Amino acid sequence: MKHRNCSLEQDDLRCLRLVDPIDMRNELVNLATFIHWDSFERKCADFLPFGTGRLASPPRLVAGLMYLQHLNRQSDEAIVAHWLENSYLHDFTGETFFQHQPPNHLSSPQPMA
Repeated sequence: MKHRNCSLEQDDLRCLRLVDPIDMRNELVNLATFIHWDSFERKCADFLPFGTGRLASPPRLVAGLMYLQHLNRQSDEAIVAHWLENSYLHDFTGETFFQHQPPNHLSSPQPMA
C-alpha cells in the first residue's frame, strides 16, 4: 500500500514542530531544499505495492535514511538510533513533528541497504 501523508494543517498540541527548534541554516536542512522530493516520490510511486499489507514507508524517509546511513557509515540499527535523537535527521527525512518512535518497525525488513 502507499504511505499516508499526514495533514500539515492540523497541529498536534502534544508534539513539537521541527521548524521551531532547528536552525534553518543547517547543512542538512539546506540540502533537503535542493532535492526535488516531489519528483522523487512520483517516480517511486510505481514501485510501491497496492492492496493488502502494511502501509509502505514514505519514499523520502527511505531515501533519506539510506543517504544518512551511507554518509555516516552506520548500521541499520545505529542510523535508526541516531535518527531518534536528532531533529535535523527528522527534518531531512520529511517529518513535521519530532518523533519518539522508530520510523519503521525494527523487526520488519529495513529499507536501508
